Amino acid sequence: MPPSTDRQTDPVAVSASLAAEAALLEGRLSLLREAIEAVDARIDAVSEALGLRYSVTGPAEGEPRSGEAGDTRPGRSKSRRP
Repeated sequence: MPPSTDRQTDPVAVSASLAAEAALLEGRLSLLREAIEAVDARIDAVSEALGLRYSVTGPAEGEPRSGEAGDTRPGRSKSRRP
């Protein structure tokens, strides 16, 4: 059976290809992080405009956390991405 023409067996070519793909993925990750930050900022701005005291980082002092007794606000993820 002849060797597959789809596979690269040259380690240098494979390494270069993987490095290029990693760089592309890092660029996409950066764009996604920026988009998440923009959405978080918009959520905070809208919350502030509506007079809500809850932010992405957590409830205000003395307020129950999402899911605790007495909490009637819609749930939001409080975790921040690195």
